[in-house]
Amino acid sequence: EVHLVESGGGLVQPGGSLTLSCVASGFTFSSYTMAWARQAPGKELEWVSVIKADGEYTAYADSVKGRFTISRDNAKNTLYLQLNSLKTEDTAMYHCANLGSFYRYRGALVPIAPPPGVSYRGQGTQVTVSS
Repeated sequence: EVHLVESGGGLVQPGGSLTLSCVASGFTFSSYTMAWARQAPGKELEWVSVIKADGEYTAYADSVKGRFTISRDNAKNTLYLQLNSLKTEDTAMYHCANLGSFYRYRGALVPIAPPPGVSYRGQGTQVTVSS
């Protein structure tokens, strides 16, 4: 059975930092491009960062570039997202997911889903930025 379990969210003041983790099991984590996406209430899902399977290439949406850092440890089947200089507009539920690929379009990241039956997304961890 496949599991993607996110953790590390919480309440933080503007300008603060958090580190999110996503532990994967039940599939070959090291074979997939992985991504973090977020969704705020009433808003569409936004893909904020991706990392290729070997960890050698990363990409970010313009909204988080320079503030967030994605990384992975394939030996631990774990994906990370370091969130720095947090803003109130970063408040959202953050999910990890595997991707087939992605491309950039007007400053946004656009995902390409894996083949049917091997597309996974975790339940998410809540990040709230508020004073």
